[in-house]
Amino acid sequence: MADSWAEAISRCLERLAYERRYSDRTLAAYARDLDALARFARTQGCEGPGGMTVEAARRFVATSSRAGLGGRSIARALSAARTLYRELGLHANPFRGVKAPHTPRSLPQDLTVDALQGLLAQTPAGVLETRDMAMVELLYGAGLRLSELVGLRLTDLDFAQGLVRVTGKGRRERLVPMGRAAQAALKVWLPLRPGADPLGSLFPGQSGRPLCARTIQKRLALFARTRGLAIPLHPHMLRHSFASHILQSSQDLRAVQELLGHAHLSTTQIYTHLDYQQLARVYDAAHPRSRKKAR
Repeated sequence: MADSWAEAISRCLERLAYERRYSDRTLAAYARDLDALARFARTQGCEGPGGMTVEAARRFVATSSRAGLGGRSIARALSAARTLYRELGLHANPFRGVKAPHTPRSLPQDLTVDALQGLLAQTPAGVLETRDMAMVELLYGAGLRLSELVGLRLTDLDFAQGLVRVTGKGRRERLVPMGRAAQAALKVWLPLRPGADPLGSLFPGQSGRPLCARTIQKRLALFARTRGLAIPLHPHMLRHSFASHILQSSQDLRAVQELLGHAHLSTTQIYTHLDYQQLARVYDAAHPRSRKKAR
């Protein structure tokens, strides 16, 4: 008897968790996308993956788009669907070749060097601000993802070499330089850190339990607001600023890829946007038909 949607999704997620070692966050996203697919499929009379057709798969994309889902969200749902068929060993995959609608890729917002200098120039007041300062310095100094910051332990820091060991997507580990400012902020925070367990979270709350991602987002937004930053601050803005500033100075895209922990260079290329005013200045100075004639 063919699997129902519930049985198929359960088997797929179990394989992804224990054999593929996907992260909890990725598994939760796959579960949401596959549950949405299953609900749609039942409205089409498909009670399990084996009954899905290419036409129904295309209607799923069209229905999702009409419901307001963006191209990236639909692409992620299609990826989850293809993964389901692959993990179950079903060769007739109706989602093979079905594409999501194109959505123009928007650039993450970054901060100027001056804005960051102003944000980090003030001395923190109290234990919580000291912790928040260390988080901001480390996110910007090492270009970390929020999930990577949440997972850091005291033993991941190597002050002798100025490195932090990071566990990124796909549980891939990398070593990233912290930067002098981040190291200094961490050395101020560590004597105030609750608990003495070196295997505990690098950034616990007052109770000693690790801060969750949502709490860190709220703390960083408050940190920036109290320091007069005019735009909302979130962790990825610091990661993007890190990548943009390194790339502007070095022009070394491969190095930025390694620092960010991107598996593919194409992912890093979103950080290659240019300051158009600077580009215009370079053009005016270099192009033969733009340079001013000597008097």
